[in-house]
Amino acid sequence: MTAVTGPDVLGLWDRSVHEHADAPALVTPHRVLTYQALDRLSDAWSASLAGHGAGPGRLVGLAFADPARTVLGMLAALKAGAGFTVLDDRLPAAARAALVRRTGAAVWLGDGGHAPEGAYVPADEDDGDGTSRPAVRAAGSDMAYVLFTSGSTGRPKGTVVERDALRRFAAGVAGRLGLTARDRWLQVASLGFDVLIEEVFPAFAAGAAVVCRADTRALDAEELHTTMARTRTTVVELSTQYWLEYARWLDTSGLTTPAGLRTVVVGGERMDPRPYREWQARQPAALAHVYGLTECTVSSTFYTGLLPADAEEVPLGTPLRDVEISVRRDGQPVPDGETGEIHIGGPLLARGFLDDEAETTRRFVPDPSAAVPGARLYVTGDLGRIDADGQLVFLGRVDDQVKLRGHRLEPARVERALCEVPGVDQAVVFPDPETGTVLWAFTVPADPGAAPLPGEAVRMTGTERDALVVPLEAQLPDWAVPRVLYRVSVLPKNPHGKIDKRRLATWAAAAAQTAPVIPAHAAEPHPDEPLRTVLGVFREVLRTPGLGPDDDFFDHGGQSLLAMRLLARLRDSFPAAAGLRVSALFTCPTPQLLAESLGAREADRL
Repeated sequence: MTAVTGPDVLGLWDRSVHEHADAPALVTPHRVLTYQALDRLSDAWSASLAGHGAGPGRLVGLAFADPARTVLGMLAALKAGAGFTVLDDRLPAAARAALVRRTGAAVWLGDGGHAPEGAYVPADEDDGDGTSRPAVRAAGSDMAYVLFTSGSTGRPKGTVVERDALRRFAAGVAGRLGLTARDRWLQVASLGFDVLIEEVFPAFAAGAAVVCRADTRALDAEELHTTMARTRTTVVELSTQYWLEYARWLDTSGLTTPAGLRTVVVGGERMDPRPYREWQARQPAALAHVYGLTECTVSSTFYTGLLPADAEEVPLGTPLRDVEISVRRDGQPVPDGETGEIHIGGPLLARGFLDDEAETTRRFVPDPSAAVPGARLYVTGDLGRIDADGQLVFLGRVDDQVKLRGHRLEPARVERALCEVPGVDQAVVFPDPETGTVLWAFTVPADPGAAPLPGEAVRMTGTERDALVVPLEAQLPDWAVPRVLYRVSVLPKNPHGKIDKRRLATWAAAAAQTAPVIPAHAAEPHPDEPLRTVLGVFREVLRTPGLGPDDDFFDHGGQSLLAMRLLARLRDSFPAAAGLRVSALFTCPTPQLLAESLGAREADRL
């Protein structure tokens, strides 16, 4: 058995095994593992890890394409006394290799195409082989996991979270959401994202089941709905934009949330009050609006109340047990109602950043007003206030950092990369004003002769666009690469001397209105083919009236959330689109190819 020097996150696990031995712990499309079965199997895996050098102060790397094996590996690493880290398969190969080197993991488990050399998979018998858990001593201050933030200002930062913080977090979330052994939490987050921690450990602390999909491919709104209904999911966590897509699909379809779903946890970006109120008026599943950072062990505050009709913002809520929230100016707390920078304190703070003392010292600062010696605060960079009801309210950023599909991004990082491309003199990037899910880039060419007329924006396509995108794809995560790029003669300034992004968006809108529209029927040899409708939906979703039949969805700003919207629209017109997944757009990314695929599927139905 793993010996500990105090309360440990494994104590929560062991209690659930003792009290709910025959209850489901891990549900997959192929099997259901009870707490007793998963305990035995993770014991066997942990013994294998210990035999490969895993132990306190060491890391176990996980690189599985299978979410269930990732969860199993997380549990086994903790049982070996080690911490774990999860390699995100969405990163470019060079970035993955750099993270593997930086972690210095004692051993890697994995079978995905992104698994590093030497990774292996322990024996995977349903009930284990009777191997005992390794006899190691783990302290609450030992590493539980290291997850890498998005590297908003440069290279990704590895956040080191300790076992005691994970224990307190798991118990706090389980208590705040009222989780019980009857709950089933559907795992949908990307495996390299810290929301994975929130999907797994609070459920295990409560004796609830974690429901895993067969793979990590994104589910569109309809697939999410049917998966939750089929698996009898009671709790799910969605990013703000993902939740908006699901809410929109429910309204369009005239449906309500599955009968068993009781709570939808939502967070990651600022929430508009209007759809929040509409959901609370129409949907039986309750909402929990959360706020937190990887550096503070995922979510720090929860708002579960009914949003008042006159509320101008959806509150971030009140802190979890063991979390301290303060709003400060110049390091000193401000009175409730006044604006300041949000600071987070308490024992859920991470230890710091892996092998980066300078950044750790900058962001984790001493608390001058704390009664406990050595108490620290994390400086979030977020602006907020405490309202009259004691709820934390988000008011923006201190700096230019933005949230893009749940990821933190410092635009200057992308702008620097763009300016390193030959032929680019200046660049600015920001999320599209309409959806906030697509990164736009505006560049000023080094050659004045290549610049358009003042006040005009020319959208880049073909080889011109590829010349900028390809170098960025080699060094940035996919979500951080601008997919909609414009060429301008100058970056306009507002009266405060800052780049006028609103005016740039206006130029882009004018460019879209004046773009030549290629008639959908121009490439449609037969009137009964679906190309006309498919092309129209592509143009509508991408807001690109000049899109042609052979234009690539992803080259024109497409990404997973817009793909969900596109497929939902196609299902309204084509019964054959009912079985299409988002992954279909990777094999059929143009209107022409997708129309041909739909035509073939329709023929097979006849």
